Amino acid sequence: MYCWDPGCNGSTRAALAFATLGYQVKEMIGGYEYWAREGYPTENDHGPIVRARDALTAPLSEISCEC
Repeated sequence: MYCWDPGCNGSTRAALAFATLGYQVKEMIGGYEYWAREGYPTENDHGPIVRARDALTAPLSEISCEC
């Protein structure tokens, strides 16, 4: 579930409604905009959309732990 505006609670209400029906739900903080900016897959009517990761919302280099 996602909403565009930080003040929007429509996704929270929708998530609660689906959870009440037994569905497993997740709420995306930042909504679709941040999903796309962080480089996660998106598509439209014509197929997948390839986007570069935005340095303002997601690290451009991978973080690794060599523990």
